[in-house]
Amino acid sequence: MSITQQKQSIDHTSNGFDHTGYQYIEIFGAREHNLKDIDVQLPRNQLVVITGISGSGKSSLAFDTIYAEGQRRYMESFSAYARSFIGDMERPDVDKINGLSPVISIEQKTTSRNPRSTVGTTTEVYDFLRLLYARAGTAYSYLSGKKMIRQTESQIVDHIAGEFDNSVLTLLAPVVKGRKGHYRELFVQIRKQGFTKVRVDGQVQELVPKMQVDRYKIHDIEIVIDRLKVAVQEKSRLTDSIKTAMYHGKGVILTLDEQGNTYHFSKYLMDPATGLAYDEPAPNTFSFNSPYGACPTCRGLGTFAKITRETVIPDPSLSISRGGIAPLGEYRDIWIFKKLNSLLKRHGANITTPIKELPEEILEVILHGDSVPVAVDSVKYPGQKWHTKFEGIISFLEKQKDSGSDKIRKWVEEFTQVSDCPDCSGARLKKESLHFKIDGKNIAELAEMDIDQLNNWLRGLEDRLESKQRVVAVEILKELRKRLGFMVNVGLGYLHLNRPLRTLSGGESQRIRLATQIGTQLVGVLYILDEPSIGLHQRDNQRLIQALKDLRDLGNTVLVVEHDKEMMLSADHIVDIGPGAGRHGGTIVAQGSPELFIQKDSDTAQYLSGTRKIPVPRNRREGNGATLKLQGASGHNLRQVDLEVPLGKMVCITGVSGSGKSSLIHDTLIPILKSKLYKSKREPLPYQSIDGVQHLDKVIEVDQSPIGRTPRSNPATYTGVFTDIRALFTNLPEAKIRGYKPGRFSFNVKGGRCETCQGGGMKQIEMDFLPDVLVPCETCKGKRYNRETLEVRFKGKSISDVLDMTVEEAVTFFENQPKILKKIVTLNEVGLGYISLGQHATTLSGGEAQRVKLSSELSKRDTGKTLYVLDEPTTGLHFQDVKNLLLLLNKLVNKGNTVLIIEHNMDIIKAVDHIIDLGPEGGEMGGKMVCFGSPEDVANHPESYTAKFLRQELNDQ
Repeated sequence: MSITQQKQSIDHTSNGFDHTGYQYIEIFGAREHNLKDIDVQLPRNQLVVITGISGSGKSSLAFDTIYAEGQRRYMESFSAYARSFIGDMERPDVDKINGLSPVISIEQKTTSRNPRSTVGTTTEVYDFLRLLYARAGTAYSYLSGKKMIRQTESQIVDHIAGEFDNSVLTLLAPVVKGRKGHYRELFVQIRKQGFTKVRVDGQVQELVPKMQVDRYKIHDIEIVIDRLKVAVQEKSRLTDSIKTAMYHGKGVILTLDEQGNTYHFSKYLMDPATGLAYDEPAPNTFSFNSPYGACPTCRGLGTFAKITRETVIPDPSLSISRGGIAPLGEYRDIWIFKKLNSLLKRHGANITTPIKELPEEILEVILHGDSVPVAVDSVKYPGQKWHTKFEGIISFLEKQKDSGSDKIRKWVEEFTQVSDCPDCSGARLKKESLHFKIDGKNIAELAEMDIDQLNNWLRGLEDRLESKQRVVAVEILKELRKRLGFMVNVGLGYLHLNRPLRTLSGGESQRIRLATQIGTQLVGVLYILDEPSIGLHQRDNQRLIQALKDLRDLGNTVLVVEHDKEMMLSADHIVDIGPGAGRHGGTIVAQGSPELFIQKDSDTAQYLSGTRKIPVPRNRREGNGATLKLQGASGHNLRQVDLEVPLGKMVCITGVSGSGKSSLIHDTLIPILKSKLYKSKREPLPYQSIDGVQHLDKVIEVDQSPIGRTPRSNPATYTGVFTDIRALFTNLPEAKIRGYKPGRFSFNVKGGRCETCQGGGMKQIEMDFLPDVLVPCETCKGKRYNRETLEVRFKGKSISDVLDMTVEEAVTFFENQPKILKKIVTLNEVGLGYISLGQHATTLSGGEAQRVKLSSELSKRDTGKTLYVLDEPTTGLHFQDVKNLLLLLNKLVNKGNTVLIIEHNMDIIKAVDHIIDLGPEGGEMGGKMVCFGSPEDVANHPESYTAKFLRQELNDQ
């Protein structure tokens, strides 16, 4: 399609040029990845959707061409000196781009894995709450519960003169509070300053030469500043003495009356009853990422990982020789068991004694060690004994957790129990920070509220504040309400501020960043988003679309890579890339306004217009008659939910975002099943009982977490097909002549790999102020291997060429290698024919990673009694891909297996056998079973949001 034809097909909302002088973003000759030298015009300041079949080249155009060029131009604006530190970015394979604005990309895979990153910190809502508490919070004593007060010197003088008129008082300045030491130098210093008396641990003493106290005991030391009779008429001496006491006591003084009663005064926050003082509050006082605010026990994480007796000895009825100590397993002829046997013999027992019959003191030694050496018979020198100390199983595991390799640390995690921190009870902050309150609530209580609840609490807060607080808080509250409003508008009202970012789906993290961007109120920017509707129920879709339109109406261009029908029909302009995936795609097959677009002949246009549809099954399956029953699930926001999953069917869990779907399935049902079937240690959320597990022998969970965190992970290594490919290359005549073993063809070990990049193919360039950039290795040019390894070829292709092949090409290439072909064909069947076998895991979207996992499981032999659990498998899928996925899932169910899907996509929901709908709302208003049954039964339910949209889908058939 020529530029002239494209201009005619673009339907403008405004025909004028914007302030840049450009009406379009014009791309000429884009050839990145599979793009076939395309020219395209995108209207500026409009909402543009780029769509097409998976792998057709949407991301190549939006991210790898437009965004990459925008980022490169930004880098070129740096001085030559600055660029010398960060290197030059490679120019995308495109002839020319005109009308390009500053670009901000909001992708799925940029979610932080740091447990300290939360919804509150990312959106900056928590930062404003910290500021609010630092400036307007009221402090309370954690000892007496009374309100803390701060006084000026003149207020303290007036208070003492009024309260203690005609009384004899001793004024004290505290210099040591609750610390050990002999303080010899301190007493010398006090004498030099002209003072004659001190009070040590409640006793007033004369200062004498060489005076000191017991260095191993905790002491309180105060300087006796003055002893005077208080008179209201004559306050000059009292004023001078208090000023001196304040100076030496660093803002804190004590008064002692004749009866021995002590009273505390401070110009800082202080509890007058106990003398407890707080530092002046600052925003970092309420930060769990700062040592000034974080709980010292858990260091601001809120949780405490501990290796306990229960995790190390799960079954005390077993003996040590039969595997009673889980980290050791069953008896083997190794040093640790001989050591344990010698230890037990010393106490009159042996390793065949059941653990529950061992005395408590022996168990303590086994778990935590002993300083007494243990004598063990030497194998090498018969008749000789080795005397060594036994450090204890738990002590050993703790040491490995801190200093072992990643593999060892992962192993130790199996015996680690994570629980709330005993000091802060999961609140993350130190106790002083938790005793600053506004309207009766501390900052941790607000962080545990969901966004909707917090919004309600902020409503009318000014009326509940004191006048001084109100003046300080008014601007902060305005900013808070604005940001929370943006989050509600993008459908995130059910999240709470303390929710770790790593637990969010790709769509949720994207919408959080979108809410943050709307809050910045930037103008003249090009925003590129990657499927922001992921994980969003149809009910909330309109809110998201409106948020994107608001971003556009500020004067920005919004470019969205999307498959959602409603999003496409609400756009100003649609660009369809295709017609197929990989080498079969990469061209513009249709574009125009939604009204013009649906009249075109492309696959997408036909699905939008209703010419083509994903059919509803004529008959729903009856299942095998067995049922999996979970009773009384009550974790997170679940309200005593009773779940019944009919086996032998395709079952869909639906409900609005935040209704409790993941809590019920991923955090309750799956940990229970894995515990029963595989003895997994992961703790499920609270529940009462489960029945029907005997009908299953395997549970397979396929989620959207990445298949690897480094460029070394790829689809070939994850599915295991790379092991078979290496074995094939090892058996080639050339490899045998050279004596190459399978390790020679591994890019993770020395020998065959390129040592410059250590087999990564890419080198990471650290960009101080920007995300790190990966560039091809200059030695191997991204091939990962050295020259000798690449000389071994199969059908003319080296091992590097095989990794560069697309899955579709590999199916043909390995057609006579059944073991390899089986795994590659499955990758092709799940719609991943366009990705290369060696594509870096870090470049795969959440949906692609999930389909790689799905194909890995599908290539294994099924038993007919397997439960497959999929979390939004339609992520990143075009209508045609959804149709193909359904064919694949139906094959599994037809073999007797059960497929359980968490999904919002109506094309999947209408095609399943059984629906379980949770809700009715998200967060605190959710967590209930709304309805269940066949799609036809659920569609007639009056209170279900899912039913409303499902009814519409079924009626359109």
